Amino acid sequence: MVFKNWDRELTEENILDQIAKAKQEWQESEATEPRAESVSYDESDNLIIIKLKNGAIFSFPPRLAQGLESASPEQLADVWLPPSGSSIHWESLDVDFSIPELVAGIFGTKAWMAELGRKGGKVTSTAKASAAKKNGQKGGRPKKNPINF
Repeated sequence: MVFKNWDRELTEENILDQIAKAKQEWQESEATEPRAESVSYDESDNLIIIKLKNGAIFSFPPRLAQGLESASPEQLADVWLPPSGSSIHWESLDVDFSIPELVAGIFGTKAWMAELGRKGGKVTSTAKASAAKKNGQKGGRPKKNPINF
């Protein structure tokens, strides 16, 4: 039996080759990408806790994650982990996150992350106020040197 796939003919041999390549790619990703063993919500610390298959533990506050920021404790506790361990899912919130992205610190879309950064930049602290005051006493930011060697 021969199947046509756009411009490439698929034979049984081609299909078996593709299956072998897919299995190899899966094994490589299993060995190199973080995978979750379990996930839970700790209400007392207000943290999503992910135990990885390599023994590491990763956690984050729900307020950092797009779609979880205003969820109830009951909704946060209703988290689902597929057998692959590659993602986590909240059915009632219709929210999904990939484990590699979470571990990399990606808690939402680019726009969401930019907004988090903007809000973080607005936060005032004693250290930030002190640094601004010192900088002001020096005459503000130094002028850029137009000649760069």
